[in-house]
Amino acid sequence: MESSTEGTWDSLPVKLTDGILQTLEDVKFTHMTPVQSACIPLFMSNKDVAAEAVTGSGKTLAFVIPIIELLLRREEKLKKMQVGALVITPTRELALQISEVMELFLQKFPQFTQILLIGGTNPIDDVERFKDKGANIVIATPGRLEDMFRRKADGLDLASSVRSLDVLVLDEADRLLDMGFEMSLNTILGHLPKQRRTGLFSATQTQELEKLVRAGLRNPVRIAVKEKGVAATAAIQKTPSRLCNYYTICRAENKFNNLVAFLRQRKLEKHLVFFSTCACVEYFGRALETLIKRVTVHCIHGKMKNKRNKIFADFRALKSGILVCTDVMARGIDIPEVNWVLQYDPPSSASAFVHRCGRTARIGNQGNALVFLLPMEESYVTFLSINQKCPLQKMVLTGEVLDILPRVKAMSLADRAMFDRGMRAFVSFVQAYAKHECSLIFRIKDLNFATLARGFALLRMPKMPELKGKTVPGFTRMALDTDTIRYKDKNREKQRQKMLAELKEKEKTPFVKKNFIKNKAWSKQKTKKERKKKRSAKRKHEEGSDVEDEDMKELLNDHRILKRLKKGQISEEDFEKQITSGTMSKHNVAAVSVDEEA
Repeated sequence: MESSTEGTWDSLPVKLTDGILQTLEDVKFTHMTPVQSACIPLFMSNKDVAAEAVTGSGKTLAFVIPIIELLLRREEKLKKMQVGALVITPTRELALQISEVMELFLQKFPQFTQILLIGGTNPIDDVERFKDKGANIVIATPGRLEDMFRRKADGLDLASSVRSLDVLVLDEADRLLDMGFEMSLNTILGHLPKQRRTGLFSATQTQELEKLVRAGLRNPVRIAVKEKGVAATAAIQKTPSRLCNYYTICRAENKFNNLVAFLRQRKLEKHLVFFSTCACVEYFGRALETLIKRVTVHCIHGKMKNKRNKIFADFRALKSGILVCTDVMARGIDIPEVNWVLQYDPPSSASAFVHRCGRTARIGNQGNALVFLLPMEESYVTFLSINQKCPLQKMVLTGEVLDILPRVKAMSLADRAMFDRGMRAFVSFVQAYAKHECSLIFRIKDLNFATLARGFALLRMPKMPELKGKTVPGFTRMALDTDTIRYKDKNREKQRQKMLAELKEKEKTPFVKKNFIKNKAWSKQKTKKERKKKRSAKRKHEEGSDVEDEDMKELLNDHRILKRLKKGQISEEDFEKQITSGTMSKHNVAAVSVDEEA
């Protein structure tokens, strides 16, 4: 079914509890969004729901309200250790956000407790918290939740607690599958009762998600929500209608200069800046901290374990500032009053482009998004318009654009840590570019490594397989031995000097020629998963050959005797004798072994 209906909470065909209505009034949610008006009555009438709605359409309330209402209507009240509702979401930031929304409502219903189970915390602390306070509502990421089911030895029997489950919600369900959580989800679903209400919420539908719908939902009602007032021809547009989507074309060596100029002109606004890799976030984020004065700059990416929750909370509280991030912040995250989403690097998939843009123009607000493209990438605009129904307008950047790359080079000269970050960022970018989903447009062979390296403000080209034996005309290495660049951190520099001294000592020892394995280019290397699978198969083969070595020798010997018989070199009588003697000798060996053990 399609829905574009909005209305007040009183217009719902089901009556909401007074405490929920009061909370909605307190937080000034006076009107329902289309996804809320479509999903809440269905959930309340015990239907399974598979909802597709543009990002920022208010999906969280569409399942938070039914969860509380269904738990309130239970005939048998939940006990301390009984879980009545479970919400699974792909990232800890999104889980934290849902938990905050749920807490607003639970203030009116203190009889229910909730627990947040996410990475970045000590799992033993989570176990103790669950045992101490219990949890009627669990909000979790798949990895940590799967781990909690294995914690029986620590005194937590989560499998027993979820037998009372009424509602399961998978938020950003397609992203759960994209991030490789399919195995974890299957394990978790195996513990849950079949008699339950299930809701799948997503901004996009995929074939993998369709499989999950068939496996986890019984006769689901499918909801595709379009915004009121969107023309019929644009009904399938996947970005919010109040989003102004732009692109700009600039050469690789001018890209960072343009980004800095853009951010300096809009210091009083709130920005998300997306990069393709964690290393790029670390490098360019540090540069922006120095180059843009009197503006708070935060960095966040998937390799940050314990810091992410605090950084996310701090940025959400800011009125203006810059968050430099990877796609860990692309899905479902609700950050108030984001003015601009800037995509410095186009994402690896077209659907991720739409989700990045959706961090602004949320819940009916205005918002803007801008992607920076190289001249050879301009056909990506047409691709997005056709593939994602996401039209973009061209923006010509105005205002003064200064060359700030010499300042970035100076930062690398002043601290080896910054120099290292730049080298790692460059290599990681090339690797990500080589594996882009849209390889017909983003072709690594079309990349100009010289202009790219200048845009990264590199002092020299890194040693990497893609550049082995190649000259890079157009890039001038700085006339400096980069080994002389020191770390600002004195302990780190001391350790480096010690390593350099050890290397010099090794150089004095006689050289022994070794067989070195030639490195493949990153773009042609097998994935970690493929390498692991190959090693595992090899190990199993080797382990099996040790066990069956004697049997293999005997089989080869029997084969040789049989060949001699066929050629007429021995008689059938001799054949029988040799085969029998070989078998007997094996049995004798076995008997001796048994006697020795006895």
